[in-house]
Amino acid sequence: MHIRTQRHSALSPSKSRIPSFKHSQIMKTTQIFGVSISLILINLAAIMEKADENLLPSVYKEVSEAFNAGPSDLGYLTFIRNFVQGLSSPLAGMLVLNYDRPVILAMGTFCWALSTAAVAACHDFMQVAFWRAINGFGLAIVIPALQSFIADSYKDGVRGTGFGLLSLIGNLGGIGGGVLATVMAGKQFWGIQGWRCAFVLMATLSALIGLLVLLYVVDPRKRSTTIHDATDSLDRDEGIYKGNASAASIWMDSWAATKAVIKVQTFQIIVLQGIIGSLPWTAMVFFTMWFELIGFDNNSSATLLSLFAIGCAMGSFMGGSIADQLSQVYPHSGRIMCAQFSAFMGIPFSWFLLKVIPQSVSSYLTFSVTLFLMGLTISWNGSAANAPMFAEVVPVNHRTMIYAFDRAFEGSFSSVAAPLVGILSEKIFGYNAKSVDPIKGSSPEALALSKGLLSMMAIPFGLCCLCYTPLYYIFKRDRENARMVASKEQEMMI
Repeated sequence: MHIRTQRHSALSPSKSRIPSFKHSQIMKTTQIFGVSISLILINLAAIMEKADENLLPSVYKEVSEAFNAGPSDLGYLTFIRNFVQGLSSPLAGMLVLNYDRPVILAMGTFCWALSTAAVAACHDFMQVAFWRAINGFGLAIVIPALQSFIADSYKDGVRGTGFGLLSLIGNLGGIGGGVLATVMAGKQFWGIQGWRCAFVLMATLSALIGLLVLLYVVDPRKRSTTIHDATDSLDRDEGIYKGNASAASIWMDSWAATKAVIKVQTFQIIVLQGIIGSLPWTAMVFFTMWFELIGFDNNSSATLLSLFAIGCAMGSFMGGSIADQLSQVYPHSGRIMCAQFSAFMGIPFSWFLLKVIPQSVSSYLTFSVTLFLMGLTISWNGSAANAPMFAEVVPVNHRTMIYAFDRAFEGSFSSVAAPLVGILSEKIFGYNAKSVDPIKGSSPEALALSKGLLSMMAIPFGLCCLCYTPLYYIFKRDRENARMVASKEQEMMI
């Protein structure tokens, strides 16, 4: 009897552990499933963000006809959206201090969905300008939150691949949005202009994705509180998640985070190159209009832009993966080398595309190959260097803020590129909107627009390449400082 009792007591602890072990396994499985669902929906949000971003440039020609607007007027629409987006981006950093990122992402998505639908109903150019500004506000909230979400979801060694995957999937959405709008633009549906129907369709899909994000996405910081073996970095980040913080504490935390981010020299240099390096990408919104002026129809123009977008999508993923591998060998300079290579490649490709290839519909194949290879090589910077390096030079709780201020500076300053292309084309190179044939386009106007584009692409690409050079000396120090701060925070929590 005594022996049986001893045996029972010896077995009891192991039996009591079984439910605990099963519970732990269930929790881990649930976490993995939750992470997968969250990342899928986050990538869907990125798809809709890129699709919305490419929507208006894809129908510039039709919008120009509907509102009697020239290239400079269309450039101002892009300027207004980007400028408001830049000024509003720090708001995302402040909101993250007090709210779940899925809530912030859903808010921004609903905002841009509303503004996109409103553009479809506009009958005056100033109305379009107003709603494009609201669209910029929605994007300002979404993009930094998306980037910090990805930064928290991947470790240092594979973060470039994570950002590359986000860019790859997002660019696929941009392809879909651009192709859809360009193909629909030349038709009518139920007596309504096709480009307006495209805007309504995109707004509906965006609102649906926003609802799914709100309902099913779980913030990585919140997941870290339910799983005991979560990463140390996410545990430290939990300290900033305050569901009931006062307005005064939010402002104080925001101001402290702002000062901490702005004084990081790596941030300053990447923002400087970003301001310059974003100019060519902002100018590229005129590509669709340029191809249509050459004489390509809507479907051909959509195909050419799709090839460029596919190249960019593949390039961003490839660049992020290459940078991850190179950073294992050259931890302090591998990402910088990749970024400089990518920026430099923009110079010969811009010159060849806009200056060397004959501007004729017979050059379709040459345009196709050039655009694909161009996209494949000039799209590395964000995923290979900028976004992963930002995540390594500030504490975890400042990540959204650093992405927000990057968008603030880059977006507000680079937004001048689009109207500058229009002004250069019209005032310097002789573009005349009245000479454009709605069907056949206009060769002289295409040439004038290409000269304006080249001015805003080749030179900024070269300057962007040079701007990365100081990071060879500064990045290592800033990363070590950030790790030291994180280590001290961890010691204080123990």
